[in-house]
Amino acid sequence: MAPPVTQRTGFSRRAQYTTFFGYVAGIAGAIVGVIFLFVSIYDHNAFAGLRGVAGDAARPAAATAASGRSGSQGFIATIEGYFFAATKNAELQREAEVTRVKLVEARALAEENRRLKAVLGLMQEDPKPVATARMVGSTSASTRRFAAISVGSTQGVAIGMPVRSPLGLVGRVLEVGRNTSRVLLVTDTESVVPVRRASDGVAGFATGQGDGTLLIRLINLGINPLRKGDALVTSGSGGLYRPGTAIAVVSELTRDGAIARVLSDPGATEFVVVEPLWNPARNPASEPSAPAGTQP
Repeated sequence: MAPPVTQRTGFSRRAQYTTFFGYVAGIAGAIVGVIFLFVSIYDHNAFAGLRGVAGDAARPAAATAASGRSGSQGFIATIEGYFFAATKNAELQREAEVTRVKLVEARALAEENRRLKAVLGLMQEDPKPVATARMVGSTSASTRRFAAISVGSTQGVAIGMPVRSPLGLVGRVLEVGRNTSRVLLVTDTESVVPVRRASDGVAGFATGQGDGTLLIRLINLGINPLRKGDALVTSGSGGLYRPGTAIAVVSELTRDGAIARVLSDPGATEFVVVEPLWNPARNPASEPSAPAGTQP
């Protein structure tokens, strides 16, 4: 007859001792663990040395495992890159195109912000303007030089009012609609603006030549005192333009004056400010009999 699968320990003294010492070892291990737990709670650095020794002992195995993981990841990435290179390249090209477009848009916004800040500074520094407008068009092929702005009588604009940009004088209002106005540019052949040299007040008149430049004629004839690079500003004579508004820079000398380059190019100007008349009582444009395009 075969012996039973399980036997009671009482039949073997060796088995009894083994069971007894097993219980003792378990209880002792639990007691030691509880002691270590309380010690670690009250003193966090009590077993720092042991942890350091254990970490040093496990370092080679951990480094080997980390190298294996890195190598396997690199191998997998290489295989994926080989099979999906074309797809990733197409994605990168699309991202580059989108980024290029957004970069151009950001540059355009930055440039527009710069122009708006310049107009805002102009509005804060100078007398309160009548209106701020966008220049919506200007002539380029005609012998006459006109521009259109996006404000009119509804915004308080009137005939004869000066129009300027942050760089300088653009012209004066010639015709007024409800929400648009026509501007006679300073470069038009019918435009005459009283000017003076900014440095010493040498007086003269700036007449447009229809090609983006001004012909400067001095009031006092004789030795021409102008020099290349001289800055010209409005003198305030005539009652239209307030004195001190920049208008042009001398680029070429003539026998009795100079040719000057306009500072505020209408083709590169987007935002302008309409200013009130400097001296409305002396403004011929306010008289019904005054012909269009005349200047005092």
